[in-house]
Amino acid sequence: MHPFSDTSWLLHGVDFTSAPSRRKAITIASGYLNGNTWKISTLQAKSDFDSFAQWLMQSGPWLGAFDFPFSLPRELVEHVNWPVTWPALMSHLSSLSRAEIRSTFKAFCDARPAGGKFAHRATDIPAGSSSSMKWVNPPVAYMLHAGVPLLRAAGVSLPGLHEGDPQRIALEGYPGMLARSITRSSYKNDDRMKQTPERHEARAMIIDHLERGEHRFGIRLDAGQHRAALLADASGDLLDAALCGILAAWAWQRRDCQFGLPDFDPLEGWIVGA
Repeated sequence: MHPFSDTSWLLHGVDFTSAPSRRKAITIASGYLNGNTWKISTLQAKSDFDSFAQWLMQSGPWLGAFDFPFSLPRELVEHVNWPVTWPALMSHLSSLSRAEIRSTFKAFCDARPAGGKFAHRATDIPAGSSSSMKWVNPPVAYMLHAGVPLLRAAGVSLPGLHEGDPQRIALEGYPGMLARSITRSSYKNDDRMKQTPERHEARAMIIDHLERGEHRFGIRLDAGQHRAALLADASGDLLDAALCGILAAWAWQRRDCQFGLPDFDPLEGWIVGA
């Protein structure tokens, strides 16, 4: 049987953090695509890497869009003389501490002019995403450092980067790309003092548009009993997981066309839908 012929594939959206805890967990929205509507069946929170690693081992068939970068900019990699194949680069990166990564990246940035400190991947431009070498605001480099080894250890497939289990597929997602196609207003903040009515209204607007399919990817959201939770979570983690779920559904619709991914640099990776 062709691995993509089964209509029962579970589609996940994963909002990741490089320091999971009970207060700030890895959040997972899971559901099924029926026609052009993705319906959330469960929302989960994983407060440590071990429980998330166990979750990744669940049997397929499933496809997930994960909110963390899967690689680094080629410009950076070549400049610091790191391996230029993805498996070797990821193995090298995982051998380093966060302090070593930060010092290497900071030296790279310090030698560059203001306004162009960070190198970017080709996908960052259409996605509007931060450079995957940033170690603060947000610390996506540490998310890469923590997340990709878990995907590799779980043996999942990363299309265009790594062949693993064809029944468990991981794609790089970026919820901000989808959210900004609806509103440029801020909709989340981890600081309780900044969890304002205006941000609540922005989340409501995003959910409304998702439910009607009025956004650049066209998939309709059916949040069902989970709608109130998406709206109430002022950190935006649950909504970001749902946004990634929409990206997973969009990719699933394009499963026979490399999940909608273009031809991309196999060192850098690509954000689905960018």
